[in-house]
Amino acid sequence: MRNLIGSKKTGKRRKKILFLSLPVLLIVLFFFGAGRFLLYNQVPQQADVIIVLSGGAGRVEKGAELYGKEGYAPYLLLSNAKEYASTSGDMLRTALALGIPPDAILTENAALSTYQNAELTLPVMKQHGFTSAIVISSDFHMRRVKFLFDHVYKDSGIELTYAGSDSGYNAKRWWSDRYSRETIFNEYTKMIGNLSGYNGPEAKSSLEQIKRWFRSQF
Repeated sequence: MRNLIGSKKTGKRRKKILFLSLPVLLIVLFFFGAGRFLLYNQVPQQADVIIVLSGGAGRVEKGAELYGKEGYAPYLLLSNAKEYASTSGDMLRTALALGIPPDAILTENAALSTYQNAELTLPVMKQHGFTSAIVISSDFHMRRVKFLFDHVYKDSGIELTYAGSDSGYNAKRWWSDRYSRETIFNEYTKMIGNLSGYNGPEAKSSLEQIKRWFRSQF
């Protein structure tokens, strides 16, 4: 009888330890997996156009590589083409400097956020009758890009493939350098904002306010 009571107590103790350990385990898993979760990269497929998003170095170069060397699409669509992209200048000048013919380049010049990148490229896609695209942004940005583009392009009948450009972001050890730490903070803050319905320039404004608050605290 005593052995039975003792075994029941031991069983309850183990369950309690497991229950208390679960949050710690989840935190550890998130800590080590958070960096890699942001990445989303598919094998490029033949498409009507390559959409290149503004906001990061190496994106236009990745688009030019898929256009020219790999031959995956006959057109480049630059979203917010007037934004600075390299020492050659804005996205349009960078694409031209990389040897992309002017008649192979389409542009829109108004997007101020990832959501607007999706929102403002969709009419251009429809105008030209495109039914497929490769979407390019920085590697760390691709999970959120996919979430927003899938939402905006839903029911459009347009097939999207996602390809990330190398940004120097350390996905495996994101805590080891300042750039990767800030990238994690920025992307997850924006992701939470997007999931909560905040999109566009107002989301960026909110992020800056949050960052200023954290810096004042620490």
